[in-house]
Amino acid sequence: MMGRSSRRNPISKPSTRLSQYLIPHRKEIVATFVCAMVTVGANLAMPVVIRWVIDGLIEGTLTRELLWQYLGAFLLIGVVSLAFSRWLRQIPQKMSHKIEYELRRDVFAHLTTLDQEYYRSERTGDLMTRMSSDINIIRDSIGQGFLQGTRTITVIVFASIVMGIADAQLAGIVIALFTPMVLIFFLILRVMRRHQQALQEHVSEVSNYSQESFSGIRCLKGFALERRRNAAFADLNSGLINKTMRMQGTRQSLFPFMAFWFNLGTILIFIVGGKKIMQGELTVGTLTQFIQYLLYMQWPLLALSWVLSLTQRGKVSWIRVREILERESSLEHRTSNVELRPSNGDIRFEGVELEIEDRTFLSGINLDIAEGTTLGITGPTGSGKTLLVSLVARLMDPTQGAVKIGGSDIRDISLNALRGVIGFAAQEPVLFSRTLEHNIGFGVVDADMETIGWAADIAHLHHDVLDFPDQYQTMLGERGVTLSGGQRQRTSISRAIARRPRILVLDDVLSAVDTQTEAAIMEKLQPVMAERTTLFVSHRVSTLRYADEVIVIEDGRITQRGTHEELIRQPGYYSELNTMQQLEERLEGDS
Repeated sequence: MMGRSSRRNPISKPSTRLSQYLIPHRKEIVATFVCAMVTVGANLAMPVVIRWVIDGLIEGTLTRELLWQYLGAFLLIGVVSLAFSRWLRQIPQKMSHKIEYELRRDVFAHLTTLDQEYYRSERTGDLMTRMSSDINIIRDSIGQGFLQGTRTITVIVFASIVMGIADAQLAGIVIALFTPMVLIFFLILRVMRRHQQALQEHVSEVSNYSQESFSGIRCLKGFALERRRNAAFADLNSGLINKTMRMQGTRQSLFPFMAFWFNLGTILIFIVGGKKIMQGELTVGTLTQFIQYLLYMQWPLLALSWVLSLTQRGKVSWIRVREILERESSLEHRTSNVELRPSNGDIRFEGVELEIEDRTFLSGINLDIAEGTTLGITGPTGSGKTLLVSLVARLMDPTQGAVKIGGSDIRDISLNALRGVIGFAAQEPVLFSRTLEHNIGFGVVDADMETIGWAADIAHLHHDVLDFPDQYQTMLGERGVTLSGGQRQRTSISRAIARRPRILVLDDVLSAVDTQTEAAIMEKLQPVMAERTTLFVSHRVSTLRYADEVIVIEDGRITQRGTHEELIRQPGYYSELNTMQQLEERLEGDS
């Protein structure tokens, strides 16, 4: 029932604050700021050297020796700028990929702690989008956003100071132009946030639709619905394009606005600066310096719109990812953790009731199952059989009453300890797109071929495997699609018993096999079941007769209880089921 994660210690709850993922990387953050300050400082120093050269030429004070000094200083500043600029790009990018790894690791780990109730309400495609697309956007908003944002802020602050020192009036013009520009940015970004939210939700819709189509491809082809499904996907895809274009249209409107504002600033600098030069209040070198600063500020300020766009996208994606991290399992967790002793496999149901969404599925369940007993469970479809055995593995908690193993309430036992002694085989087994060997040994620590072969032989699967081209190394398709229904069920049985559990739960795992195979499996399963407590759900009387005791569940209640021989003599569901199946066997024999 459980994979290799069951061997680890319980997973601690991840942080739901993005800052907690940034704090461990504070050295990289500080290094980024230092690189930004050195890079921007060096780039702002270059126009000063150019100003000295121009003013020296106009004033006739520039000597050959001084020119070489200026040239050497310019080259030295350029080398420093180049080196620190390279580090400025590398450090935040590496940091963002580390955070991406940590965040995706924590989200995946947290998802494995959530129970069935969560997955009943969530779509797989949406979860995949949050695990991939949303986390990628968060990475970019941290990496590129932090890189460009740090450089932009440093440029604005340092350039404003240097320009103010050079000429306060021209600096005032630049600042006066940029202030309303930033305010307009934030107004546009509010619109962008709404568009980004709608876009990410639509990406989830497309992902979920694709996932359902591919996983249900047999049904789709069986009903010849390819054309209808393709048409519906085309509508979804068209909607995605429209929302993407709407988002990009809002974002791209910032660039023409920025270009206009810079051209306006350049014209004003030339007009005011030209007048001051004619009046002798400003040198040509200083005006050139200002123009250089305006050109230098152009890209960081143009990047500001991109940075703010990344920030908004990252914020929307973080909200979507945080929703997963903030979700808690509905299973009740208690402070005490009683370690379950594997030697004790007694199971007791005490006044168990189960309600889901105000509907009662189990009521008044009182049941004692001694260690080493095989309990058969049957009843009409939808009577609550699977829910009953799911309570033992604590896939859900009872609304009232308690389930006890070894005398301890299972809610007082850590989930790892509880599920570590249970082998669970479901009617609809979940197999992974790995080798058959991996699937059988999935719940075993360092499973060897001897254990895998033994488990496969008990489930009457070994002879089938020998006919496979790669035998136990055969790769299974998604959810075991390359196997027949009976082979998938027998693989599930093998996986459950391979871990040699103290408690074995078999939930209608022989429904897809023929009666001859069923008899062969049950013959080999009997010694295995005799060594452990077994809950065996089945609709076949031929299977239930191997149980030490059988219960019948109807409408969530135990209506009959006894041995196979006792129940077939009592009027009720079990005897009717036995009579009907015997009649079916006679009709099949006659045909």
